[in-house]
Amino acid sequence: MLTVAVQWEEGADRAFGLPTYETAGAAGADLRANFQDRGAVTLAPGARVLVPTGLRLAIPTGYEVQLRPRSGLALKHGITLPNSPGTIDSDYRGPLGVIVLNAGTEAFEITHGMRIAQMVVAPVLQARFDLVETLKPTARGAGGFGSTGVE
Repeated sequence: MLTVAVQWEEGADRAFGLPTYETAGAAGADLRANFQDRGAVTLAPGARVLVPTGLRLAIPTGYEVQLRPRSGLALKHGITLPNSPGTIDSDYRGPLGVIVLNAGTEAFEITHGMRIAQMVVAPVLQARFDLVETLKPTARGAGGFGSTGVE
């Protein structure tokens, strides 16, 4: 099993513990809001906020952490991550924050300790980019944005 080193931010509430997988088959570990003042933030419709997790990570080289919305918050309240999936690179050692967007129609309160996102640890491949005069043709060609079928 891969190990990701985790460090608490100074002043973080450690009572919530480290990120956890809620079921044996879960791909994402839940991240919690960890406000220094132990308070809450009310997010108006259309607004976004950077929510602290109180954590820093040391992700092994060759991997990334992807931040993804929690499906229940998205369905019930329109709470999502605008840059989903957000990427945390293996060479970043700063505080882990989650950009949360209220795409719903009602204000939403993010409370201290609330599960706000999932993080997925994934392998990364880096490619070499070669400039060419022409690209190999495919059956699809340049068709995009709905060109592969009727919606």
